[in-house]
Amino acid sequence: MECALKQNLNFCSCTYEPCPRKGKCCECVQYHKSNGQLPGCLFSGAAERTYDRSISRFIADQS
Repeated sequence: MECALKQNLNFCSCTYEPCPRKGKCCECVQYHKSNGQLPGCLFSGAAERTYDRSISRFIADQS
């Protein structure tokens, strides 16, 4: 399957600009999963900007 990078970038809410995985969802998910994290697109805008991708931060963000 080919990456829909152009489409993905329209919806990618990651604010970490030097990220080499921006818009490459499969790489982003794999990277964060290997680090025990979740991708930034699952967080609210305010929580995403903290760059804390931990599961505990995600749970707190949902409350």
